[in-house]
Amino acid sequence: MTIHPTAVIHPDAVLGEGVVVGAFSYIDRQVQLGDRCVISPHVTILPYTSLGMECQVHAGAVLGDLPQDMAYQEAESYVRIGNGCVIREGATIHRGTLAGSVTEVGHNCLLMAYSHLAHNVKLGNQVIVANNALLAGYVEVGDRAFISGNCLVHQFTRIGRLAMMAGGTAVQKDVPPFCITRSLSTNTVLNLNVIGLRRAGFTAEQRLILKRAFSLLYRSGLTVSQAVAAMEAEFAPDPLVMELCQFVKSSKRGICKSLGRSRYDSNDDDND
Repeated sequence: MTIHPTAVIHPDAVLGEGVVVGAFSYIDRQVQLGDRCVISPHVTILPYTSLGMECQVHAGAVLGDLPQDMAYQEAESYVRIGNGCVIREGATIHRGTLAGSVTEVGHNCLLMAYSHLAHNVKLGNQVIVANNALLAGYVEVGDRAFISGNCLVHQFTRIGRLAMMAGGTAVQKDVPPFCITRSLSTNTVLNLNVIGLRRAGFTAEQRLILKRAFSLLYRSGLTVSQAVAAMEAEFAPDPLVMELCQFVKSSKRGICKSLGRSRYDSNDDDND
């Protein structure tokens, strides 16, 4: 364990083996740092915050501050961060609002500089939140989603697994799994995230099935409920399409609308 002499560590904080804490960082009471975490200079980690093993927190980040929510009443609430996460300069993560509630970050996530996770946000595993992206309270993000720079996500909105929000996107409705939102627009899906699917190891056959399901949902002219019924009739029990259907059916805010056919449709997957 390596602690810079100017760092302030509360005696009730629990630090694992091999932890490094840089100059002028502040680790408050009821904080837990897993083995081999590296805390850069000028980091603030406040009560009821826990980090898993091998996390990196860069200068100026603030973890576990009070929620920016008028409903907060001095409750004991938490921030829990998984293993292998990287939190870059100036990023902020706030505690949950209600007593016992949690703001959660999964394993191997990357929060780039000046990104913000508000109270009760839940990130899955391997999520990337790019610079200056802002996630409001109770937002939920599925595994391996990518939220690009300067994106805005309204409270209670859900971002599906392997979805991608293009730069500058604002959403107040749910983004279905495997989809891409249109850059610099609001609540608009552009296409299927084919590149992300390929990188995640999805086969050409799986991508083709998802393309066909996407076309039913966004290109067929059917209502959302009709499209879901059509997908279930044609593709059940395919697990990926059923995941997409279940996400849409469980949406409380509604899903993002379609841009219509785009210039990317004909060449988005090397014709596979």
